[in-house]
Amino acid sequence: MSYDAEATRQRIFQAAAAEFAAYGLAGARVDRIAGAAKANKQAIYLYFGGKDKLFGAVVRAKVDEVCHANALDPGAVADSVGQLFDWYQDHPELIRLLLWEALESGQGPVQGEDERRAAYRDNVSDLVDAGVGAGLDAPERRRAAQDWMFTVLGLVAWNFAVPQLCRLVLDEQDDQAALARRREAVVAAVRTLAESRLPLGR
Repeated sequence: MSYDAEATRQRIFQAAAAEFAAYGLAGARVDRIAGAAKANKQAIYLYFGGKDKLFGAVVRAKVDEVCHANALDPGAVADSVGQLFDWYQDHPELIRLLLWEALESGQGPVQGEDERRAAYRDNVSDLVDAGVGAGLDAPERRRAAQDWMFTVLGLVAWNFAVPQLCRLVLDEQDDQAALARRREAVVAAVRTLAESRLPLGR
């Protein structure tokens, strides 16, 4: 049987995503990743260049995944924000990875920062094209789109960053019931933002 380099790379990537989500960058162990991927440690360094770069690659790929799967559309707020909420619910590893990244990098740069910033700039440009900030001058329009995107992401992501607060504040014994309430509330809040004059620059 021939060696399938791409399959090995994918197994390493999937094992690393689970390991980093559970333990963060500092707590993750290359030998556990290799064992879970049924690969040797040398393959990890060969394909990814080490643990730090592997962590950066995993975070970047997960962020790209949510961006490609869910476009924020101010013209279809209920659908796009609801779909984004559902995506985060189905992929809890992204929030964990971002929280670990924030804890471990602090205010310092993150792996692949320039590339990730460029991707977000593209997302902001798409929002501007969709009408966010219409009527404002170019710099203010772009800032309105940046604020729109960050606000929406925060409204969605916070529910999964602190699930215990979701349960306690809503006083729900059933986590799924709490999330269902939050989904409705987030969609309603973003719809209100979309209809207001300030966020869309109308």
